[in-house]
Amino acid sequence: MRLRLPEERPTEPPTGYKIAHPMLSQDGTRAGFTGVSLGGALPYGVLADASCVYGLRHRAPSRRCDCGFHCVHDRRTAEALLCTAEHRAAVLLEVTVLGRYIRFERGFRYARQRVRTATVGPCACGTVAAALADAGWGRPGWTALAPSCAGCLCGRTSVSLAGFARLGGEGLRVVAGKGAASVAVADLGYAKDLGVPELAAEAALLQARLDWFQAQLARLGERGPGGGRKG
Repeated sequence: MRLRLPEERPTEPPTGYKIAHPMLSQDGTRAGFTGVSLGGALPYGVLADASCVYGLRHRAPSRRCDCGFHCVHDRRTAEALLCTAEHRAAVLLEVTVLGRYIRFERGFRYARQRVRTATVGPCACGTVAAALADAGWGRPGWTALAPSCAGCLCGRTSVSLAGFARLGGEGLRVVAGKGAASVAVADLGYAKDLGVPELAAEAALLQARLDWFQAQLARLGERGPGGGRKG
């Protein structure tokens, strides 16, 4: 006789935590994420369904396969993964586990998820992030992003935290955090709900972009209208 796993019927969808890399579509109209291990080649949206990464036709998750979305129960367990060198630029996701799932000791493997909150770590220089900028790698049709402060953008393709939340849709919240301090950032369309820290982060991002454009204009001005240097 084969033993069956016990079935759960929770009154509310379970909550889990995971890490992922933020992604921006090539045309700049969509935001998503990609995993750090199994399935990392397949970016997914804020609300997404899992499929078998091996191309098999069964529904994910299958007990005889390791496909499906993965997350852990404990936030601190997921945060610990951000300490490794290869995951320093990843973000922490709080997700709602939807659809069929298999419960394990440390987490879930499941069929569908909604990303509720993405917590962005500090810039590589240690400053609280004001934006997500081109990380220098990506997937076909998608650019990987990494946390960046306003001073480190240096003209790279970037999107503000509020802009990333807007592109992601589905009620996504993006939080800039460093240690115990965190700043919630929402869609700029609801600017009346933003506080001083959020508006200051947006202003710093705009100022950094303005400084870069002014530097480029000054460089072009030194060359003169004909392309050669003056004097």
